[in-house]
Amino acid sequence: MPKMKSKSSLTKRVKVTKSGKLVRSSAYTSHLAPRKTTKQKRQLRKSQLVHKSDYKRIKYLIQN
Repeated sequence: MPKMKSKSSLTKRVKVTKSGKLVRSSAYTSHLAPRKTTKQKRQLRKSQLVHKSDYKRIKYLIQN
């Protein structure tokens, strides 16, 4: 049976930290920005951890 390929689109969007957690960038940043407050845009610049309910599924898709 051949090896399973990792989802290349997902590997570009998610990075793995040294402790094994998954880091992603925030959504809602690129489109319709003028109507968002400065505080909203500033907080969306930060990267966030993947939620624990999605962790197992995403970890499986990015393994190689």
